[in-house]
Amino acid sequence: MTSAQVGTQPKGIEATDSDSAAGEGYHRALGARQIQMIAIGGAIGTGLFLGAGKGISKAGPSLILAYAIAGLVIFFIMRALGELLMYRPVSGSFSEYARQFIGPFAGFVTGWTYWLFWVVTGITEVTAAATYMTYWWNIPQWLSALVFTFVLYGANLISVKLFGELEFWFSMVKVTAIVGMILICAGILTLGFSDAGDTASVTHLWDQGGFFPNGIGNTLMTLQMVMFAFLAVELVGVTAGESKDPKTVLPKAINTVPWRIAVFYVGALIMILSVVPWTEFQPGVSPFVHAFEKMGLGIGAAIVNFVVLTAALSSCNSGMYSTGRMLRDLALNGQGPAFFTKLTRSGTPLVGTTFSAALMMVGVWVNYQWPGDAFTYVVSFATISGMWAWIVILVCHVRYRRKADRGLLAESPFKAPGGIWASIVSLAFIGMVIVMMALDKDARVSLYCAPLWGLLLLVSYLVLKARNPESAAFAKRSQS
Repeated sequence: MTSAQVGTQPKGIEATDSDSAAGEGYHRALGARQIQMIAIGGAIGTGLFLGAGKGISKAGPSLILAYAIAGLVIFFIMRALGELLMYRPVSGSFSEYARQFIGPFAGFVTGWTYWLFWVVTGITEVTAAATYMTYWWNIPQWLSALVFTFVLYGANLISVKLFGELEFWFSMVKVTAIVGMILICAGILTLGFSDAGDTASVTHLWDQGGFFPNGIGNTLMTLQMVMFAFLAVELVGVTAGESKDPKTVLPKAINTVPWRIAVFYVGALIMILSVVPWTEFQPGVSPFVHAFEKMGLGIGAAIVNFVVLTAALSSCNSGMYSTGRMLRDLALNGQGPAFFTKLTRSGTPLVGTTFSAALMMVGVWVNYQWPGDAFTYVVSFATISGMWAWIVILVCHVRYRRKADRGLLAESPFKAPGGIWASIVSLAFIGMVIVMMALDKDARVSLYCAPLWGLLLLVSYLVLKARNPESAAFAKRSQS
């Protein structure tokens, strides 16, 4: 049984029905090496390789501080998730926790919203990957998108181990690229080689208008872009039901969050902005590409293009994996069609993955119809739906910890630092980011989509409840 609770259940407290069902049939095939790289890969994506250029031009060197602060909040979110996972490592993860600690409607909304997040993200990333392919070959975007979708779909159906192996190598490419950039920049700063050697200096961090050249207000406005760059870091929680040794592997993976952010985001930006003044970066241009060009390394553009292609495929691969699991969790809890529960012999959710992959094929059609604007048509909703998962994790952690402190639930062996207060502060921070989104005309469209999606889910939930009001799916699970 993959979702057995960690620790001893207090007397009188019974496991929920899905404790035995949520992960039933899955294979524990993801090892420590793969889980670590899934965790690392979730924190590194196109938000860093491409999106950081806009942040630099808006906030200057203070973007480093924005990444550091946001990274600390992400660490609190991950530790809150880690405490829940060690209390009860279920495959449904935060969807199941929402069902238990908030209510059945919250679980319904979380499961379907996280599923939609990955479907939309998959469309976005396969679109981006198809765009990157045109750098080397003049082939139609829709054809590349079609091939990538089919290959990743096939890999996810074969076995979870193959998914983990693909994610390991995708993440390895991203990590190698960033570490290589940091080492090259460190060499330029200390040895003075390359075309940038004569001007490279750490003083660039404060001598081009100061550390906050455009004011603290503009730095705060970049927090939304910074948080979006971290979307998908919570994916490691979805792997709980298929990890070989979740009690050992997951805490180690979560505890690497601080140094991952410190090295891959803060460290990389410090090095790049020390070699090249922030005033030379432009929105829409990868800071990595521009830095390579300033160093006189023309091959850098091709390298970065390969890396962002890998990052896009990694995200789409993760989408294929998580959507099938979320649909199966919903179906097992009576909040989705029963046919989504079907597994292959290798333990992968056949129907759920196939259905999600079919919707991702919409991305192929979008690429065929509007090859020049495809990316912008599908990106807006992914951000707010992804942050919903973080909000749910934090709320569930607060409610779990309050009951555990009263002895009503088993204590988790992996307690989050700061406890309830760290989660409350993190919720306030996310609330501030959402306000920043509302103030930004470019990001505001994400908020317009949320009420429409929420209304659709409410109507669907009420219809399901009316058809089967006695179902356990619609009864809040008491754990007190």
